[in-house]
Amino acid sequence: MSLRASFIGGTAFTAAVAGVLWMAAFGQGAAPEPGTVEIAVAPPAKAFAPSLEGTRPDGAIRVAPDDSIVVDAQLIALFEYYLSTVGEKSPSEVQAGIERELDRTLRPAAAGAAKHALARYLSYKRALAALEAGPGLAGPDAASLVRRLEALSRVRAQFFTKTEIAAIFGQEDAANADALARLRIREDHSLTPQQTEERLAALDASMPAALREEREAPLIIGRLQQEAERMRAAGASDEEIFRVRAEAFGADAAGRLAEVDREEAAWKQRIGTYLAQRKGLNEQAVSALRSRMFSAEEQRRLPVYESGQM
Repeated sequence: MSLRASFIGGTAFTAAVAGVLWMAAFGQGAAPEPGTVEIAVAPPAKAFAPSLEGTRPDGAIRVAPDDSIVVDAQLIALFEYYLSTVGEKSPSEVQAGIERELDRTLRPAAAGAAKHALARYLSYKRALAALEAGPGLAGPDAASLVRRLEALSRVRAQFFTKTEIAAIFGQEDAANADALARLRIREDHSLTPQQTEERLAALDASMPAALREEREAPLIIGRLQQEAERMRAAGASDEEIFRVRAEAFGADAAGRLAEVDREEAAWKQRIGTYLAQRKGLNEQAVSALRSRMFSAEEQRRLPVYESGQM
């Protein structure tokens, strides 16, 4: 999961906030192994890519005394932070850039171990893309979901150990198991409507707390946004909003949400400038303006804002 949105607006803002809350609740992974040191990657003097301007790298690197690397959800979050810029840069450029950041942050042996983990993760993503493009796994029923999960398990086993799979994908696997159990209940036509509801309620009652919180995250996001908007309308400062968020989710999550706020404000300002400057321009001039002001990824989302403005 990438916790940074290259631009913020509409559902992108909700997704960014959801990522922050997910990381605050679940993203820390298992407790650090004895003797490991957790290292956060500091932002470089020059942003890795324009869309990362003003943001901090997600995740962290856990390094053991022998300079081996713990491959877990934190490390993957760090990789995905940079991989989200594919499109602004080529995949090979992004990989080379990540490797430079690892060299900048870690001792040589640890950097080498982290690069090896990155290469494995990139190979996994390519294999996953090929799997998703293949036939035979589509379908809305439980049997199709089982086939997809089994195929996914085989692909993961090609690149990660069992310990790494649990550390990286444990939360995702718990959600998939819950979804499969619910799908099987709904497909069981021998059950009466009341029995179906009772079994679904039993699943709700037995659901792990972390998974329950993840399912409830959209409601939390809605309340969070409404409260921040209410406070701003009443004249609250950024510091006051930060304190309220920190009490609810912790200082780290509150800081990330403040970054989301800044990105959203900067995006809205850019959109306003663009819409004002494009008035009266012909199609060719508008295209040139769009290319100057926005990345290729951002341009794909502009029609939402341009509708009714031509």
